[in-house]
Amino acid sequence: MSVFAKASASRSARAAWTGIAIAGVSALLLTACSSGAPAPAETDDPAETAGDALPIAEGERDLALKLGTILPQSGALAFLGPPEEAGVQLGADDVNAVSDSGLGVEVVFRDSGDTTTDTATVSVTDLLSQDVSAIIGAASSGVSKTVIDQIVAAGVIQFSPANTSADFTEYNDNDLYWRTAPSDVLQGEVLGNLIAEDGHATLGMIVLNDSYGTGLAQFTKDAFEAAGGEVVAEALFNEGDSSFDAQISEVTAANPDAIALITFDQAQIITPALVGSGYPGDQLYFVDGNLSDYSADFAPGLVAGSKGTLPGLDVGTLGDFTDRLLEVDPDLADYSYAAESYDAVVLLALAAYAANSTDGVEIAKYLRQVSGGSGEGEKVSTYEEGIALLAEGQQIDYDGPSGPVTFDEHGDPTEATIGIYEYNDDNTYSRIGDG
Repeated sequence: MSVFAKASASRSARAAWTGIAIAGVSALLLTACSSGAPAPAETDDPAETAGDALPIAEGERDLALKLGTILPQSGALAFLGPPEEAGVQLGADDVNAVSDSGLGVEVVFRDSGDTTTDTATVSVTDLLSQDVSAIIGAASSGVSKTVIDQIVAAGVIQFSPANTSADFTEYNDNDLYWRTAPSDVLQGEVLGNLIAEDGHATLGMIVLNDSYGTGLAQFTKDAFEAAGGEVVAEALFNEGDSSFDAQISEVTAANPDAIALITFDQAQIITPALVGSGYPGDQLYFVDGNLSDYSADFAPGLVAGSKGTLPGLDVGTLGDFTDRLLEVDPDLADYSYAAESYDAVVLLALAAYAANSTDGVEIAKYLRQVSGGSGEGEKVSTYEEGIALLAEGQQIDYDGPSGPVTFDEHGDPTEATIGIYEYNDDNTYSRIGDG
């Protein structure tokens, strides 16, 4: 099935897996309030709170939009950096290719590192000194938490293509934090029910101890246990740990039917050690933080038959999008979050055009509108189509390669799909369905 999970802010989340289309899943799946997160800042402007469409001025533009990135060139998510940066560059190229649009984009690429370093803070400080309107990134929710206050306090948009922690949904971000990736409430439900549907009654989990890992683990546990399963072991580790023997021993001692690895690139160490200890490689489950091509890392067949989840559409359905990404970076081996990164650039450019401004606060006022979250605009699928209508003062609803984003009042996408993947004999992975 290839359907989108729809959200409605007044409903509560489903507890059981239906095994079929998940259209109609409640907003708690995509816009659930995070525990302990501060409430969003209130505003007296009803147009910003009620989702009313703001007016769009007709006529030409003369705008120079400067964007920065904090995407992982190093650290535990470095494998996600190349596809994300390629997506950003392709988005900028497509905007700049419309030479008569009256808007040009410049991108300054910087590293986010991971939570073991202060790389992201250094990068953000540098980008803010260059007067960027928005910063795309980070990929890691934990890294974003270290810089979000600094970014939004400067009146700059933070736009992540890959943050999935539910904590951001109601974060006090002055309406300046946005993302094209869905909350882990949805991925956790899909993963937990997938494991149950595969016939496993007990589950062990090895989990990165940060907002991403523990949040996704909890949503997975909730779904798995609601489907009748039992989580019998949950072992945590910290970013920067290099030995996982204690966690492996703790989980395997409980003899679970399946083990979910909710990690980043630590899976490169944990997986061979798990299988080496005697645990079957086809009973492992991976997530977006570690679903990767392991053909060059693992012995043939090590994880054949294991499965994993990853937000986003099947790249095989995206026409020439992946071919165009390869023109930007011929060495790409993974496309995770490339489409979400591309759409971040295009949505920012469309919102800047609609606002006729490169001020971050003004751009943010129009992001929901150009995504179709308000305004009841006409569907468009390219930047060029969008600005043609915006120049006439018309409303638009942009759908890009990552899908129909449609932001809600929290800056979360209200429509998303989670891909289900299975590992092949050569330790590459193939999409086998959508959840």
